[in-house]
Amino acid sequence: MSLLLSNFPVTTAVTALRPARYLPTTIIHRLPPLTTFNSPKTLFSPSHIRTATAAASTIEIEPLDTVVSDSLPLKKVLIPIGLGTEDMEAVIMVNVLRQAGADVAVASVEPDLEVKLSGGTILVADTSISECSDQIFDLVALPGGMPGSVRLRDCKTLEAITKKQAEEKRLYGAICAAPAVTLLPWGLLKRKKTTCHPAFFDKLPTFRAIKTNLQVSEELTTSRGPGTCFQFSVSLVEQLFGESASTEMSKFLLMDTTDEVSRIEEFNKVEWAVDHTPRALIPVANGYEDIEVVTVVDILRRAKLDVTVASVEKTLSVVGSQGIKMVADELLKNAAESIFDLIILPGGVSCVERLQKSRILKKLLKEQVSSGRKYGAICSSPSILHKQGLLKNKKATAHPSVASMLDSHTIVGSQVVVDGRLITCRGLSSAPEFALAIIAKFCGHGRAKSVATGLVFEYRAS
Repeated sequence: MSLLLSNFPVTTAVTALRPARYLPTTIIHRLPPLTTFNSPKTLFSPSHIRTATAAASTIEIEPLDTVVSDSLPLKKVLIPIGLGTEDMEAVIMVNVLRQAGADVAVASVEPDLEVKLSGGTILVADTSISECSDQIFDLVALPGGMPGSVRLRDCKTLEAITKKQAEEKRLYGAICAAPAVTLLPWGLLKRKKTTCHPAFFDKLPTFRAIKTNLQVSEELTTSRGPGTCFQFSVSLVEQLFGESASTEMSKFLLMDTTDEVSRIEEFNKVEWAVDHTPRALIPVANGYEDIEVVTVVDILRRAKLDVTVASVEKTLSVVGSQGIKMVADELLKNAAESIFDLIILPGGVSCVERLQKSRILKKLLKEQVSSGRKYGAICSSPSILHKQGLLKNKKATAHPSVASMLDSHTIVGSQVVVDGRLITCRGLSSAPEFALAIIAKFCGHGRAKSVATGLVFEYRAS
């Protein structure tokens, strides 16, 4: 079979194919996104898989340079979530591991599948933790957050699953507060070098606590916080699939170029400060890039910005590029009645296509610009601004695969570009820089640095 490559994440439909017995692991995240979405279904529902199979059968695919055997067994991963789980950590882990080809089950430790995370994002889990008790996983990875780590700790079913995982020498990991708050009381840090979020570091056994962003100790992998979660997730990919898969994943996430391009460039500087709590609108559609939306929302809310996630679909429920189900705050048609200081367009090929068709959003953007308010775009969504003529005489950046389609006089190679009241970003692993730049423009570098410290993310004012 020949393979047609895309630089963008697969959509829910292709993701649903992963429960099949065997799949090539390094090609899955390169399949082109599909644009057909119906109401969200559970990841493993037969109708979902049938829809995905029918759509995928029409795809022509070119082979990658890396050849992977078709007989590799699917890797099964459990990521539990509870009330107050850290938004970025949960979503980045799920997204990256699914991109790599893992069969990831997002399991709720709460009575319901809808779970409100620490930053206010509502995710819909794939299953209940009770449904996972008799399954064998290649990896169990715990996100942090408070009180999320406590909710995980108090779940007896999850405790039993994770203890069995450790006893049978299979991979397990935890990030942020979870190593100290969850794994330590379970006795799963014994004779293990461990790290965690600085706020909980003093709870770790002193002689085995390591101040490092990532610590791998035999089957256990730990990390410090949201700002180190990309590194943590790619490490888990390497342990599951090998070094070549993790290298490819780093490139896909644009992590391989973070030291080669400048973080932020600003042109035609203007003040963004307002005399009220800044209000930001993020319109989303099925196929939205999970990492970008949740990362930006999480970080902006940490700085106390008033953020509204608005669905352009007929329902509040939207499904991301990697099958992550999220409940938006309101419908775009209702949000459009309010005035926002900033409108941010997220990436994701299918999402961008659907946003481009929204007459409501088109009108909002036109009014936003004509009124002198701020607007921004990340990853592939600068193409929307380009088509509406909103990048004329502006400097911007975008995902490399989109940048080549835009005016060469417009594109700047930095991770984040600010031009007057416009802010754009390359996407994926650059999303934290994008959100922190927005905070700095509205609230100053002091606030941005404070938020970055809590994320365990290195912040530079310029």
